[in-house]
Amino acid sequence: MKKGRSLGGRYFHYGTALLIVQLLAGCSQAAPEQNAVTNSSAASAPAPSAVAPDAKLIVAFGDSLFAGYNLEQDQGFAPALERALSAQGIKARVFNAGVSGDTSAAGLQRLGFMLDGLDRKPDLVIVGLGANDMLRGLSPEATRANLDAILDALDKRGIPAMLTGMLAAPNMGADYASAFNPIYPDLAKKHGARLYPFFLDGVIGEPKLLLPDGIHPNDKGVELIVERVVPAVVADIAK
Repeated sequence: MKKGRSLGGRYFHYGTALLIVQLLAGCSQAAPEQNAVTNSSAASAPAPSAVAPDAKLIVAFGDSLFAGYNLEQDQGFAPALERALSAQGIKARVFNAGVSGDTSAAGLQRLGFMLDGLDRKPDLVIVGLGANDMLRGLSPEATRANLDAILDALDKRGIPAMLTGMLAAPNMGADYASAFNPIYPDLAKKHGARLYPFFLDGVIGEPKLLLPDGIHPNDKGVELIVERVVPAVVADIAK
């Protein structure tokens, strides 16, 4: 956070940006799904079969924040995390399983298919879903149930999980926030998953780190996120 800029000020911009996108989404509810392939670098990500036998396999399973929305293929979260791990001498393949527009329900529907398509069991799945649920004002109870089911499915397969959290924007109201915000710490504790509390921490409210929509990180924003997330990832795959 920059000196002299309050957290409240940053979250005001967060709420304003999300309100604008909510209005746009209301005019075209199908737009995120229709644009998921064209706006996501996940569509052209290398096949997971390219993983070297001695490399860790990490799956970044989420929405447009993971998919690399409107970024070059090598600028998204997955490739940036892979480079950061390599810089620390860790051989890993980070598979981009992010799909723009995905809700927690959509993620749950495709989880099994995605996992079954891998050549081997991942060493870690990073789950980053729920932002679109909040954006559309979907029921926090349904979001909780979907994420719980995703983590339960990973538990049953013996796959370690890490959860990246999301916070309700201020314009969603206090009641919505009180139901939505505890989802991530509660589920991380229940499933013994590591939690990165807020995926956009340090990025939201910083125009130089965001795309023009004011929500998605640009390449510099992604690098900052990865810099903050990578210690948790290293700790998980070192177990």
